[in-house]
Amino acid sequence: MTCEHPAGPRSIALVGPQGAGKSTLFDALMAAAGEPVRRPRADRGEARGEARSEIRLGHCAFMGERWSILDCAGSIEFAFETEAALTAVDLAVVVVEPSAARLGALEPLMRSLEAHRLPHLVFVNKIDQLDGSFDALLHALQGASARRIAPRQLPMRAGDAVIGYVDVVTGRAFRYGERDAAQPIELPEALRDDERKAHEELTEALADQDDALLEKILEDVEPGADELYAHISKDQSGDQIVEALIGQANRGHGVFRLWKALRHDAPPAAETARRRGLAGEGEGQPDEAPAVQIFKTAQGGRLCFGRVWRGVLRDGATLGQVGAGQGGGAGQVRVGGLYRFAGADQTRASEAQAGEVVALGRLEGVGAGDLLGGLAQDAAPFPRPPEPVYELAVAPKDRKDDVKLSTALTKLAQDDPSLSVEHRAETGETVMRGQGELHLSAAIERLAAVHNVEVAVATPSIAYKETIRRAVSQHGRLKRQTGGHGQFADVKIEVEPRPRGVGFAFLDKTVGGSVPKNFIPAVREAAEEAMRKGPLGYPVVDVAVTLVDGGFHSVDSSDMAFRAATKAAVAEALAKADPVLLEPVDHVVVSAPNAFTAAVQKLLSGRRGQIMGYHEKPGWPGWDDVEALAPEAELHDLIMELRSDTMGLGAYRRRFDHLSEARR
Repeated sequence: MTCEHPAGPRSIALVGPQGAGKSTLFDALMAAAGEPVRRPRADRGEARGEARSEIRLGHCAFMGERWSILDCAGSIEFAFETEAALTAVDLAVVVVEPSAARLGALEPLMRSLEAHRLPHLVFVNKIDQLDGSFDALLHALQGASARRIAPRQLPMRAGDAVIGYVDVVTGRAFRYGERDAAQPIELPEALRDDERKAHEELTEALADQDDALLEKILEDVEPGADELYAHISKDQSGDQIVEALIGQANRGHGVFRLWKALRHDAPPAAETARRRGLAGEGEGQPDEAPAVQIFKTAQGGRLCFGRVWRGVLRDGATLGQVGAGQGGGAGQVRVGGLYRFAGADQTRASEAQAGEVVALGRLEGVGAGDLLGGLAQDAAPFPRPPEPVYELAVAPKDRKDDVKLSTALTKLAQDDPSLSVEHRAETGETVMRGQGELHLSAAIERLAAVHNVEVAVATPSIAYKETIRRAVSQHGRLKRQTGGHGQFADVKIEVEPRPRGVGFAFLDKTVGGSVPKNFIPAVREAAEEAMRKGPLGYPVVDVAVTLVDGGFHSVDSSDMAFRAATKAAVAEALAKADPVLLEPVDHVVVSAPNAFTAAVQKLLSGRRGQIMGYHEKPGWPGWDDVEALAPEAELHDLIMELRSDTMGLGAYRRRFDHLSEARR
């Protein structure tokens, strides 16, 4: 069967759980296309955590057709980068291991693909390690997918070893060779019933999408192989079914068959552009203006990865910028270089065709999601960065690197919108916030390797506050006599607690001019200043200070004297007013499959959480949202234990709710 798609460039992404073998499959696909990949080398300064945290981009041609391949990180901590990459491809290959027990973590990824309406197929890698029956594996895959899983191949075994596969469409059997194409053999008798059943199920899955095919089946008319191939191509490229293929990437098994499926079943770039609202009025015209969307920046924004959606993009071109992403405002940018990749090697290109994913150099003020070249702002929305779930306080090991660190952190956050940095005035710390321990570890490695800044890390300090429990009256007096003018001030104050969350208040109830009006502002300022550090060592909140009486000297009284007397009086009063420590309490919502709801509640309760209830997560059947109030001090490493207790599926979001008396 010949490929009906035009030979224009297409792009795919390799996605899937960590450890499934995506990078190995990336290398195998490139090698099969005649582009063997050189791995990044640390001694050349190339290995900077890319293998585990960053997307790899490769370009190749297979059977005359040009492809861009994105190898995406598998860890949930880099899920935003993967989701951003999905906006730039025509099809995703979901790489999984052949173990039903390990497929539980697949559901969020499949839901994301379905939400993007992105066609995707499954490649079951490491098929030689098949754990249990293939039917059980398919059942687990179907449980994670809202689309019908359509197996294209069945594993062929000799004892416990997988030695080849059976093509479900044709019924032909193939034995894997050693680093070469599989060889046809006679279908084993023991597999005939399994093949017939799989063929019928595949045909029924296709008939669900086509009434004419359904009518044939009802009339007991067997569709031919070419007809089934045509239906598979239409339904796969239209995101109606999910093909499932098998192989062993490290030995090249199944890679050529996967390439054939990609050629026939991946939609062309123009079709993807229409789906995402990025097609132009003059689509396909030779003089069509180029249009690009950026999905990732690197090297502090100096390199931008983008998909060319229309026209021919040439080095040096000037493009209009629409601020639909992280970059911001509208304007014009000039392309300062075009680059293609094969593993760690990059080559400069003079132009890129519609459908290609390339790197663009020196685009000032451009960020992930930005549309360049007149693309409409009403295109399919770019993903929003997730809320941070893990934090570390960072400081330069060498104090001379303070400014250097600030600049480096800004560049890191520019390249990775799921990473954020903030300076907390209350604690004086610079805090890096991200998606987990691995995410922040990769960022710290880049600080050292790329920006030459070594940092010390620590758990961020909690912004404790304090308040008082009872009212106190206090007399403050300052009397100093030196040569010339002295210093004199006399104040009588009342300090009392206020309702939680209403803040500080100052009242003046003096009468008869006991404290002249021109000194009242100094008394107020000193009272406020005294709240910055209470007897327990933290800022004081929700307290009222009332000036009820006082005295002055016509010569020796001054603003400075009244400030000193007031500050001393407030400090003494706070110490006598039964001070109490307050800790921040957050509202927490944990999302996880309902099989883990009890474990989530136990986890939160063990961290001094007050369970508020739980309900079904909107739009996620079988998942619950558990709500709780929990002290911020208990949440630092919550995400790690949560993921451990929920097979990596649990997630949470939080926001400050209130201050509460700290339990001792």
